[in-house]
Amino acid sequence: MPHTELLFSYGTLRQREVQLATFGRELHGELDAIAGYDLDYVTITDPHVIATSGSDRHPILKPAASGAAVEGTVFAITEAELAAADEYEVDDYVRVAVPLRSGRTAWVYVFAGR
Repeated sequence: MPHTELLFSYGTLRQREVQLATFGRELHGELDAIAGYDLDYVTITDPHVIATSGSDRHPILKPAASGAAVEGTVFAITEAELAAADEYEVDDYVRVAVPLRSGRTAWVYVFAGR
């Protein structure tokens, strides 16, 4: 059985169209949350990402006070799918491992700070 990775999404990776274009399948996940971040927005300029998501305005996580939390979905994906997610996300995002409210640790894309 292939190794799986956990990926937490609070934005466009939860959209069926984005999943089909990025992973070649629809993902099924579980609701969860990430603490210590606030939800903000970034303007995307990559034409492929805009075409795939249907928008140039994407949510992004920025560090926040300890009481802050952002709801989202955690997906179990393959290492190849994680690499595909890395390709989909633009340079405004960086992938980090974070603890979730459920106690699990997952990858998530947050503001790269550039």
